Amino acid sequence: MQEAYSNFAACYDELMDNIPYDEWFAYLQSLLKENKIEDGIVAELGCGTGNITELMAQAGFDMIGIDNSDAMLDIANAKKAQNQSSSLYLLQDMREFELYGTVKAVISLCDSINYITDISDLLQVFKLVNNYLDPKGIFIFDFHPRYYYKEIVADATIAEDRDDISFIWDNFYDEDEDINELALSLFVKENTDGNKEAQLYRKYQELHLQRGYTLQEMKDLVTASGMELVATYDAFTHDEATEECERIYIIARECGK
Repeated sequence: MQEAYSNFAACYDELMDNIPYDEWFAYLQSLLKENKIEDGIVAELGCGTGNITELMAQAGFDMIGIDNSDAMLDIANAKKAQNQSSSLYLLQDMREFELYGTVKAVISLCDSINYITDISDLLQVFKLVNNYLDPKGIFIFDFHPRYYYKEIVADATIAEDRDDISFIWDNFYDEDEDINELALSLFVKENTDGNKEAQLYRKYQELHLQRGYTLQEMKDLVTASGMELVATYDAFTHDEATEECERIYIIARECGK
């Protein structure tokens, strides 16, 4: 198995074309606005190919995108060039990220937080966020709670067949470790120089590990990091989150280093 998002990076946007990024961005922007964040420097942890980062940049934010995948950042930088944006992309692990100064807000979407599978590592991420936030700065992140992995996708197989690419996701949830294993098999059509009879596909495999945190664990980690818990929402609503949500948004505020 290859490192997560190595081979997947090249076709990530094509296979994730079902995600309504514009709607996700509108929701995020509304949460930022409610917390008086309408401009300034914002850092995104786990920015991937820069879909949200570039939408934020187009809305007038000074963006810093952080990811530990070289391949994903190559694509993000290509979008930056196409958009002529001023986004800064940094190849860093969110568990030890470094910024040149503080920022108005930190965001992390698309369940990037779930990829931090050790609870002490996640606490370190939150402490770093608190350290790099302006006074009263805002941290917004989403995550899949344990319920999602245990009850929705556990042992499920998700597959899709397209003309030039196909994929198979095999899920296995380890209840003892609270870890969901996503074994990804990609089948990418090779260039056959116009030979329609030659239908050759190269197979790539990756293993993705995500931890299923409870809502209470996340609340406790926010508090332990020194931040103030502002709100917990069932994704894309303002309804109070519960342990039975599929995706949860958490808003926290810097309240002292």
